[in-house]
Amino acid sequence: QVQLVESGGDSVQAGGSLRLSCEIFSFTSTSDRYCIGWFRQAPGQEREGIALIDNDDNTWYADSVKGRFTISQDNAKNTLYLQMNSLKPEDTATYYCVADSSFTVSTLPVGWTSEYFGYWGQGTQVAVSS
Repeated sequence: QVQLVESGGDSVQAGGSLRLSCEIFSFTSTSDRYCIGWFRQAPGQEREGIALIDNDDNTWYADSVKGRFTISQDNAKNTLYLQMNSLKPEDTATYYCVADSSFTVSTLPVGWTSEYFGYWGQGTQVAVSS
């Protein structure tokens, strides 16, 4: 059973940094291709994809986090990370780890949405105060 477990959420002041982790259990791909990453959802807003990485370490970032957030993976530990620097109050949200083996960053479907990702974690909360 695939399980994604996030950790690292916290309350920080604007300008601060956090590193989120997502440990991924029992996620396999018959083709060795996959796409994993992070979404976030602020209160009253839709879920927003913010960073993705695939089996070839190709990455994608939303414009809202580009240059401030860095996604990485440690395959030996089956763990995904999101280093978040220069945090802003608008980064306040619940952050979710996602995974799917149907596509990679390079083959993301046009107009992809959160519904394309089959596996989700429970989320970890990040609060940034001004």
